Order: sequence, then C-alpha cells, then structure tokens
Amino acid sequence: MATRRLTQKDIARLAGVSQATVSFVLNGSPENANRIPAETRDRVQKVIRDTGYVADPVARRMVKGLNRILGVFTYEPAFPSAQADFFTPFLLGIEEAAQELGYDLLLLTGAGVKRRIFGDNVRLRLADGCIILGRQFDRDELTRLVAGDFPFVAVGRRDDAGGPVPYVGGGYVAGTAALVQRARALGHQRIAYIGLNEGAESTVDRWIGFEPALNGAELVHTQFAVAQPPGETLDALLAAGATCVFFTELADAIAVDAVARHRGISVPGDLSIVVLGNHIRAEEHGRRFTSFSIPREAMGRAATEMLVRRVENDAPVEQVLLDCAIVEGDTLGPLSTQHVRNT
Repeated sequence: MATRRLTQKDIARLAGVSQATVSFVLNGSPENANRIPAETRDRVQKVIRDTGYVADPVARRMVKGLNRILGVFTYEPAFPSAQADFFTPFLLGIEEAAQELGYDLLLLTGAGVKRRIFGDNVRLRLADGCIILGRQFDRDELTRLVAGDFPFVAVGRRDDAGGPVPYVGGGYVAGTAALVQRARALGHQRIAYIGLNEGAESTVDRWIGFEPALNGAELVHTQFAVAQPPGETLDALLAAGATCVFFTELADAIAVDAVARHRGISVPGDLSIVVLGNHIRAEEHGRRFTSFSIPREAMGRAATEMLVRRVENDAPVEQVLLDCAIVEGDTLGPLSTQHVRNT
C-alpha cells in the first residue's frame, strides 16, 4: 500500500486499465456492467480488494476533506456477549472522546465468520481512521496496516509489525511487578503462577513483570494453562508449599478460592491469592481479590485522542502505557506464623 490515500487513478494503474473503467466498475450499474469485459472487471475488483481501497461514500467536503467519522473494529464480539463487560469500558471512553472532538463512530465487525479488517467488503475508508480492539490481533493484518496509509491506533500494547504500531496500552509489566513486590514485603518467599505466559502481548507482559520481580523468592509451582480443574490446581499448590499464588484469570482464582473455602483452607491465612488484572468484576462471591486495575475507559479515550491527532495532523507514531494501580483486596495477607514455623 502507498504512503498516501489511494485514488481511482492508482487503482487504474495497478489494474492496467483506464480511470474511467475503474469508475464504471465502482458504479456497478447494469448499463455499465455490459460495457466492461468480465475478466477486466474481475481484475479491477481484485486490485480493490488487495489494496483495501473503498470509494468515498460521500464527497469529502469538510475541513481537510474529512468525513469526521472514526471506525471501531473489534476482533471479538463487543456486545452482547461474554466479552461485553471487557469491551464496554473501552467503548465508553472512545465514545466520550469522539463526542468531545466532534466525530461520529462507525462500528466495524468484519463481515464473515472470521472477523477480518481486510476482506471482500472492506469498509475501513468509510471512516477517517480506525481504533482496533482485541485480545489478540491478526499479525498479517496488523503488518498491512503498518505498511499502509490508513490512520489507526491499537488499544493494547502491540509488538512491531514491520514497523512500530501506534497504541495505548496498560502498564501490565509494572503493575504485575508491584504486586509481586507487595507479596514479598509481606513475607512470601514460596510463590506460584497459574496462567498462560505466551501468546497475546498482554499475557506476555504479565509474565515479563512477574519473573524478575521474584528477586530471590522461590517460584515453587507454575501451571501455564487456564480453566484447569480447581481441586487439582489447589492440590498442586499445597503440595508445592506455595504461600501465595498469582492467577492471570479471575475465573480460575474464583474457582480455587471456592474449593479452598470448602476444604476449610483460609484465604489469605493459609494461602494468599493475587489476580493480575481486575477483569471488570473485582468482587465475586463476597470476595474482593487483590489485583491491579486496568484503566480501560482511559485507554479508550487516549486511543481516540491519539487517532484524531494522526487523522488531522499526520502525527507520528505514539506508544503510550497507562498506569495500572494496585487494588487493595482481601486475598493477600502476611505470611502466617504457621508457615514460618514449617519452614
């Protein structure tokens, strides 16, 4: 893709046809269809699909030729779904900032079973730029966006994709490290980790923040998996002599905590539990888990403001991480005297 917005003239050159032919194909009227050979029409349509070009739906009459529309693309269903509580705060921040900045929003869901930014019916250019959300992005599409001319901003830190990716993310590395340091300050030296440590950048960041922060404490058990039987997980933690366990997923922490209660094991008296991220619902089953807050609404707002800077001023790539403040729950406590005697 070029370093500027594609025009019909560009499409004509790439397809080896006249600009009038491209206009006829885009028009799509029956009288024009008979004037263009099928092979030529297919070639032009392929170039349009491959480049991501979409003809402007309205004349760009406003300042700087903008429609004043921002796209929002989500790789997972935003609502209503199991992901709704995850995405809603992001969308609230995006909406508030867009309204203040004088932009409308266009929700792009990616036509088809698998959500894709680039497909047979690309609609990106109905908007002036796009905010992209998702737990894990399609790397090929991200590379294509970085190489292209279309302004976009990712919500969440993203690794380079043929070049730096503009993003607003959460400071999961620092937030995780702060929680580990808090556990160590309370005397915990036998620590466990339950959750994935590879995959999406947000997952990797938690592990990156966790391991160095141990700083002499012993990592007595790891389970690089989620949604495992909670009873088996608790058995493994007790067998390893862990006094504090870090979970990447709130659901796993809730399940293990419930089994521990059923067995008469005190949390945090016998076993402290920390969750790496508040996952919206910090309070479950009367339990407020020690965690850090993810500033989702602020991330959505900042991403929108960054995108508008890129759209209106051709601002350079920015990469911003927002602080994740510690949530003082009731599941992390000091090392018990019983544990001290046992060691």
